[in-house]
Amino acid sequence: MNCSAWLLILIAFLMMGHCLPKSSNAKQMKTAKSLERHVLHRRVRRGWIWNQFFIPEESTKMQYVGQIRSDYDKGNLSIKYILSGDGAGSDFKIDENTGKIYSIKRLDREKKAFYTMRAQAIDKKTMQPVEPESEFIIKVQDINDNKPVFQNEPYITSIPEMCAPGTSVIQVTATDADDPSFGNGAKIIYSILKEQPYFSVEPKTGIIFTLSPDMDREIKDQYLVIIQAKDMAGQSGGFSVTTTVTINLSDINDNSPKFREKMYRFFSPEDAPVGAIIGRIMADDSDTGANAEVNYTIKELDSFDTFDVINDHKTQEGIIILKRTLDFESKSRFHLRAEAINRYTDPELDSSQLTDVTDVKITVGDVDEPPVFMTDFYLLNITENAPPGSIVGTVTAKDQDEDDSPIRYSINHWTNTKRIFKIDIYNGSITAVKPLDREAAFWHNITVSATEAKKHGLVSKVSVIIRVIDVNDNAPEFPKQYTPFVCETAKPGQLIQTISAADKDDPVNGHHFYYMLESGVNKNPNFTLKDNQGFIASDKKVT
Repeated sequence: MNCSAWLLILIAFLMMGHCLPKSSNAKQMKTAKSLERHVLHRRVRRGWIWNQFFIPEESTKMQYVGQIRSDYDKGNLSIKYILSGDGAGSDFKIDENTGKIYSIKRLDREKKAFYTMRAQAIDKKTMQPVEPESEFIIKVQDINDNKPVFQNEPYITSIPEMCAPGTSVIQVTATDADDPSFGNGAKIIYSILKEQPYFSVEPKTGIIFTLSPDMDREIKDQYLVIIQAKDMAGQSGGFSVTTTVTINLSDINDNSPKFREKMYRFFSPEDAPVGAIIGRIMADDSDTGANAEVNYTIKELDSFDTFDVINDHKTQEGIIILKRTLDFESKSRFHLRAEAINRYTDPELDSSQLTDVTDVKITVGDVDEPPVFMTDFYLLNITENAPPGSIVGTVTAKDQDEDDSPIRYSINHWTNTKRIFKIDIYNGSITAVKPLDREAAFWHNITVSATEAKKHGLVSKVSVIIRVIDVNDNAPEFPKQYTPFVCETAKPGQLIQTISAADKDDPVNGHHFYYMLESGVNKNPNFTLKDNQGFIASDKKVT
């Protein structure tokens, strides 16, 4: 409670004393006198006199900051001022007679923005404080002495080629160490230094956007955009810095494969094995990665299933292989159509446009092949006992090569060791050299060779089976001499002996033998011969 308040209370008590009873009045007066003595013995509090202190950063040494002053100070140098606290003596000093405060070194707001200090006023004679110690603040005011600094450099990003205008690319961020609450020293504006038609930057946020949909990765796959950050809200006199933003274009599947050749021509010999590689076709795709991978298919325009194509995913080639054996003599040229199509397609794009076709023509080369017999083997017939020189049959072979070389025939000697047959060297007719006996051998197997009538001509061989046809040139024969016996007690009609005969010939319907007693032999009336006619190879019973 200050002195004025005490005086008001005292006056109020004195005035109230006239209205109270005497006894109460006396007591009240006593209390009032006691308060009056207390107030008169207490120093009346006056106060410090100063305003808030500011000093610009980077000020020169001995820069005047401000003055502290007690209202006890009459200007007669009786008061001594003392400065203590944060920065006293190191950053600031005070004139102890006047209370003026000065900076003693350059200050940096970004290192320390304010100083909390304390002041005392001392009576030089009594060395007693005339004011209670007071705390105050010296604030360092910002000046634009810092450049913006880009954060998180380098800036590298990727966007799809052909993306729509307004697509967000990346955000760049710059910071400024100046005071954002004082002036525009920390207010940053972004801009693109070199104008170009593909990108823009939002001045306040630093977000980069696309401007054009015409960025084609296959023409240009990377853009370097220089972004400037300038403080002082972009006004002249501010600091500025730049950064380079690397923008890469990622691929989309917007290009179709293109064959390197409008027509491919390949050659294959007719004796190429199944699975042989006939040739390789190649389509290039200017996209990258999976978007450039190609599959191949073929369609045979004038044949069926003679060729196939394999996709080589490492080289991106189509490998045409042989699926069936070739024959120059039956077909010497093939016309195929090959198609290349992207292996992976974007569902948002028309995949039917991402294809290409080319023609493939394959020529079959003639290979010198052995003569070809008209059949895999020959079955010929000749009757036994046919006179020498009789024709057994004819074999025929043909050279199917383009030159159609004449053929020469011969019988391999190891299959004709007895020189039973001979062959006409020019026409392939086989004749018997000597009569044949079916009962001695009814099958003959020989091998005939057909050789091209040219130097080092190729040879083919064929099996010839000759069957000897039977003729009835053998009489029946008894297999043994029969010596039957009979008991004297034999009864009439009793079977004594069964006899049979055999014939080396082989008639189609079997043998029919007729038995009779030889004429001219004395007949014994005691025995008879019974002929079982009508039975094939039947036995005859003698009774």
